[in-house]
Amino acid sequence: MTANLQLVYTLLCDDVRIEMGNKISLMGIFQNIMVEQLPVSLVKFAVFNHWRGAGNHQTEVRILTPDKANLVVTSQPTTIELAEGGFTDNVSFFMNVVFPNAGTYWIQTIANTAVVEECPLIVTDQANLENLRPAEEITETVN
Repeated sequence: MTANLQLVYTLLCDDVRIEMGNKISLMGIFQNIMVEQLPVSLVKFAVFNHWRGAGNHQTEVRILTPDKANLVVTSQPTTIELAEGGFTDNVSFFMNVVFPNAGTYWIQTIANTAVVEECPLIVTDQANLENLRPAEEITETVN
């Protein structure tokens, strides 16, 4: 169950570092991947999740193909521990991930075996850029 756990936000970025004073630095935040030509292989990228809640929970991140039928890659399950009213960050690093085709891939965040969020990740190249349908054009508002 995820009654005592809330995923506040998810960010995709090139790298995450812990700096002096326990400050977190996120490098290269992105929401889409647009390249000259597909397939594309990302040497390294990270999924950064910020959680709020209480208790011990098992989390995992999966990346699915556009049809959601196949798994591209999955993270190792991670246990997060939160004191009552607490918060924590969890980072899943992925190495050498290949996106063979254009499309909207899906970043699934799972807690305690339940999918708590699915984020779209549009992957395209120059040849497919004009083929994106308006429904696939996704914008985000940052407050």
